[in-house]
Amino acid sequence: MDSPLYYKLLKPEKVESNKTYPAIFIMHGMGSNEEDLLPLVHDLANSAFIFSIRGPIGQPPGYAFFTIEGFGKPHRNVFDNAVQGVIQLIDEMSKQHPIDASRLFLMGFSQGAILSMSVGLTLGNRIKGIAALSGYIPDFVKEEYKNQDIGALSLFISHGEMDPVLPFDWGQEAQAFFRQLGAPVEFHAYPVGHQVSQENYIDFRKWLEKNI
Repeated sequence: MDSPLYYKLLKPEKVESNKTYPAIFIMHGMGSNEEDLLPLVHDLANSAFIFSIRGPIGQPPGYAFFTIEGFGKPHRNVFDNAVQGVIQLIDEMSKQHPIDASRLFLMGFSQGAILSMSVGLTLGNRIKGIAALSGYIPDFVKEEYKNQDIGALSLFISHGEMDPVLPFDWGQEAQAFFRQLGAPVEFHAYPVGHQVSQENYIDFRKWLEKNI
């Protein structure tokens, strides 16, 4: 079955037989595309499978994963479909490629961070690590999703203290929610807006290289 989501794949030039590799599934922010976040991890392509996913909804000049009905409130049915689409992609790619099922990572910025955390709560310890850059967890995900055991799930959550798009408090609430569920969380705040600063990138890479 073909995945409903378009993605760009980076992988080792020579895939060794009888070897499995970690996989990183990347999700961009609203109005962007699958090329946006690749510079943060492209150099890992010799040792990992990197799937950079394009949102299925047109949002000029790029794409989106879901639509919004209010501040911090995604349209529920569209969001649920996005979560299931990413899970389907993870399942299909894990079957098609020599991926180590114990080393699956999710990474996203803004909408991608929101989706990464929601997928992580849905799949639980199937995911080894999540990097959520400037996102939040929708209330209906906290209250109505059947969240799985995440005690072995490691998280890197970062947020700009002057973010005018998604309030800084929402990032703090996300880390508190995951910690309440027993997951180890590394939280970083930066004196920037809705963006990934150089310092943020450096800290994220340290976390990723330690966990991957």
